[in-house]
Amino acid sequence: MADMTTQAHTAARRRAPLSRERILGAAVALADEGGVDALSMRRIAHALGVVPMALYKHVTDKNELLDGMIDVLVGEIDPPDAGIGWKTAVRRRVLSARRMLLRHPWAPGVIESRMKARAVPTPAVMEYLDSMIGTFRSGGFSVGLVHHAMHVMGSRLLGFSQELFQDAPDREPDPDAMPPQEMAARYPHLAELAMAVAHDPDSVVGSGCDDQFEFEFALDLTLDGLERLRGTP
Repeated sequence: MADMTTQAHTAARRRAPLSRERILGAAVALADEGGVDALSMRRIAHALGVVPMALYKHVTDKNELLDGMIDVLVGEIDPPDAGIGWKTAVRRRVLSARRMLLRHPWAPGVIESRMKARAVPTPAVMEYLDSMIGTFRSGGFSVGLVHHAMHVMGSRLLGFSQELFQDAPDREPDPDAMPPQEMAARYPHLAELAMAVAHDPDSVVGSGCDDQFEFEFALDLTLDGLERLRGTP
């Protein structure tokens, strides 16, 4: 019975017309399962029940595939809410972007690498950023202050940020690292901070600390600072 069900699902996949949307959806699902490094045209074709060459009618290469996958994920971010203040609107969308990234842990690295490689962001990212700029402008921000805001928000607009320290509990110890006592003597303030901060064993982004709290703390700090500057020359 199980074999018949599998065969029926495979037949259904083969009957459905191949499209760019189906390819990107399958690619995102495979990346969620095994990470983006394990993604290949052959694996996507197998999941869709087609030959690999059929995919190239819809995506020309791996980079175009990754760009399309980014646009699929950005499409998961909540649309802007009408009738609410700019700060609440920005905060809600940024946290929606963060929830999207937590569903797809491989995405920050892909977004960062592709944003560096491309002359301009992907179409969905462009639409998202344009919408966010529009939220700032309708909230009373000058063009100059919006420019500064986009810089200071950076990757946080898409739900993540680059951490200075990676406090990964499962990382192999550095054999060349100095003993803890010597490190504490040489860097007393870092040692004090390391001993004092709370840690979250279920941390996903920037593992070690309470990532969600730190993300929202920085986001609110930024938005409060922009609020104070709004309307000033």
